[in-house]
Amino acid sequence: MPLDHTARGVYVIAPTPFHPDGRVDLASTDRMTDFFLQQAGCDGMTVLGVMGEAPKLDQAEALDFATRIVRRAGKAGIIVGVSAPGFAAMRALARGVMEAGAAGVMIAPPPALRHDEAVATYFRQAVEAIGNDIPWVLQDYPQLFQVQMPPALIRRIVTDNPSCVMLKHEDWPGLEKISALRGWQADGSLRPLSILCGNGGIFLDFEMERGADGAMTGYAFPDMLAELVRLCAAGERDRAHDLFDAHLPLIRYELQPGVGLAVRKYVLMRRGIIASDAQRKPGSGLSATAKTEVEYLLGRLARHDPRARV
Repeated sequence: MPLDHTARGVYVIAPTPFHPDGRVDLASTDRMTDFFLQQAGCDGMTVLGVMGEAPKLDQAEALDFATRIVRRAGKAGIIVGVSAPGFAAMRALARGVMEAGAAGVMIAPPPALRHDEAVATYFRQAVEAIGNDIPWVLQDYPQLFQVQMPPALIRRIVTDNPSCVMLKHEDWPGLEKISALRGWQADGSLRPLSILCGNGGIFLDFEMERGADGAMTGYAFPDMLAELVRLCAAGERDRAHDLFDAHLPLIRYELQPGVGLAVRKYVLMRRGIIASDAQRKPGSGLSATAKTEVEYLLGRLARHDPRARV
């Protein structure tokens, strides 16, 4: 089904599994898809995102990888990151994945944009390029893209582009931004919009309380994120925070710039979800010391959550 503003739950950011020699690992891709959607309780997946090493895949590989996941996912919603330096490549990938059955696409702003008018114009042109029949996710990640999108600008982009149905909220700090957007929805000055949050889930406990609909991130325990979202939706605040607090040290460790993907892939490998923690070059792995630290964190987490017993 096409993505719309009612989307909620967990759309886990999927890494791209590689063999140590750099080839895409198709067997791990299938196993990962099955785990995320059938065992972890995720409502969907987002592929070719920031932590999916998308720039390291060529256009054909990206389309093939996304199509494989879409076809294996069945009815689950698959969102595909289509951000690209030029609109021609963006359009080709967006149209290709939608024809394969994707639910929608995600677009991030290029780092060169420096004022509101430029940002609004960019997204208007991006929608013209891919077609206004494709539902899309606005990615707000200023820490990485160096593009500031205050609430009023997000409201303008959403209002100007009816095919924008979701915000991927990754501003930090960003709790007040969620409150502002939900307040505008309540008074009718902003149409309904799904809000899923990223940043490794590090503020997901309070983001849910501020009105987020769930998570779109790639923490190595997406099954925990799915449980946390369910607990928040059920009003079980203390249980939700207790669960979150147990995972917070590992979430923090995984959120380190530069090595975060290496940590995530290592834990996914230790959980048996992917066969290798390899990244396609250029990429960095974990030192022996870092691996012992991750193992220590897993051991401590296992005292509270048996999912960490790897």
